[in-house]
Amino acid sequence: MPEISTKAKYDIEYAKNKLKRIPLDVQKEKYEEIKAAATAAGESVNGYIKKAVDQRMERDNA
Repeated sequence: MPEISTKAKYDIEYAKNKLKRIPLDVQKEKYEEIKAAATAAGESVNGYIKKAVDQRMERDNA
C-alpha cells in the first residue's frame, strides 16, 4: 500500500477538524438544472449551492 503524502495527511486532518459534510438529495432532473445554472455562472455545483445558502441567510437576517 503506497504511503500517504504529508499534504494529503494535512488535508485529511483539516477536513476532519474544520469541515462538516451536509448530505443533500435532489431529484436527478433538479440536479441537472442546478448544474446548468452553476456552469452558466462559472461556478462549481458545490460553490453555487454555498453561495445560494449564504444569500438566503443574508436576506433572512436583513
